[in-house]
Amino acid sequence: MYRRLFLTGLVALSCLLASCMHPGEGKQAGSDKIRVLVVTESAGFRHEPVIRPVGELCVVEQVLKQLAQETGDFTVYLTQNSARDFTKERLAECDVVFFYTSCDLPIPKATLDWFLNIWLKEQGHGFVGVHSATDTYVNYRPYWEMIGGTFNGHPWGASSTVVVTVHDTRHPIARPWGKEFTIQDEIYWFRNWQPDKVRVLMSLNMAKTRLKKPTHVPVAWVKRYGRGRVAYISLGHSVQVWRNAKYRASLAAALRWAAGVVPGDTAPNPELSAEEERKARAACERQTE
Repeated sequence: MYRRLFLTGLVALSCLLASCMHPGEGKQAGSDKIRVLVVTESAGFRHEPVIRPVGELCVVEQVLKQLAQETGDFTVYLTQNSARDFTKERLAECDVVFFYTSCDLPIPKATLDWFLNIWLKEQGHGFVGVHSATDTYVNYRPYWEMIGGTFNGHPWGASSTVVVTVHDTRHPIARPWGKEFTIQDEIYWFRNWQPDKVRVLMSLNMAKTRLKKPTHVPVAWVKRYGRGRVAYISLGHSVQVWRNAKYRASLAAALRWAAGVVPGDTAPNPELSAEEERKARAACERQTE
């Protein structure tokens, strides 16, 4: 009798806890692993981190597979054949899509539009793009509306050493970097930039970087997309960046955040972008004095 009462109490407690969970808030911490479709296909320039040696995974795939093994948080599906693998059936089994891609991938337009307009806008779904993900579908407005901006060149080449300011040290994606860091990597600037729709997490510190341009250059940002989440980190051109422990920690956090497992502010901060623009112009003016 006491055993029956105890079991009845457990069931009631479970129902109460379930009723306290907000439906559609994304994957709950401690639930099944986050399922990530990792696309490292290049329809244009192929960066070294996504080149597969014969019979091996590329560096990006190796790192994400290692993160999955080390954290136990992820299951990764790896592809460089989006025509075959980027399907409704595969996406139905995933929580997050990861892009290190370039140019127009051979994804059927109907599938791409379904991904952008339906799948990604659902609660618990997310997108994480790195580096040349903003050099993908650059002339397709629905895609760059989703990601927040498009590649417009890289004045700071792969051998450039730059200083990056972290604006939101509480956000899990930016937290591993501290308040400021120096890194050697290729740095993009952007067109179709939408500061009123994104939350900038990190920016190029123009005053402390040798090559100065009179514009705000964001390095990482996040945004809401429907009920889904989008994160972009422009770092990652060089293989050495993928060996950086802070970069790996930031990537792992981005995948957790995109899946809705960990919180992180998405409130747009266009005033920050305006202030960074002002600072960049001032840094250029001081240089020419």
